[in-house]
Amino acid sequence: MKEKNTKEKILEEALKLFAQCGYMGTSMNDIASQIGVTKAALYKHYSSKQEILDSIVEKMNQMDLQRSKEYEMPEGDMDNVIEGYKTIALEKIKQYTKVQFLHWTEEEFSSNFRKMLTLEQYRSPEMSKLYQHYLAEGPLQYMETIFSGIVENREDAKQLAIDFYGPIFLLYSIYDISENKQEVVKQLDTHVERFSKQYF
Repeated sequence: MKEKNTKEKILEEALKLFAQCGYMGTSMNDIASQIGVTKAALYKHYSSKQEILDSIVEKMNQMDLQRSKEYEMPEGDMDNVIEGYKTIALEKIKQYTKVQFLHWTEEEFSSNFRKMLTLEQYRSPEMSKLYQHYLAEGPLQYMETIFSGIVENREDAKQLAIDFYGPIFLLYSIYDISENKQEVVKQLDTHVERFSKQYF
């Protein structure tokens, strides 16, 4: 197997374990065993569990950037992003919201990353920071900034961000335990549609 494929397989299998047992509860021995290699062979690719985690975060960032480019979302500093969202079609925003939701729920790598952060957020300051950045405070602040370019009052923008993202955040957890996952996706569509009609 090629070097790149081996390293990617290690990331995927390690993240599966992190999502099930927690980052803190998984050892390099566990990862080696999961992949079916010796611990020495594992260390040829990654020198530590921290390096594996750093590589997972890097891959998540690359996936985010690629998805943003693919769906032509506004980029650059926040002033440019705000201006971009002022002119972008509402249908495109709605479409991207759904793509983001499916990214965090149906894509195995991203879903396992979310589950790992949810498990570990109270055990490690680093994990708590990552959880906030990717799933809580980060998305909320981003949306608040976007809405601040649409409404004049900053407090209104903050409330709009909470009103929009709060139900989406809740639906992540509902999705994980739901027997009818497509129904949860349908609830997301309904929420986004109602929100857009009410405020735009």
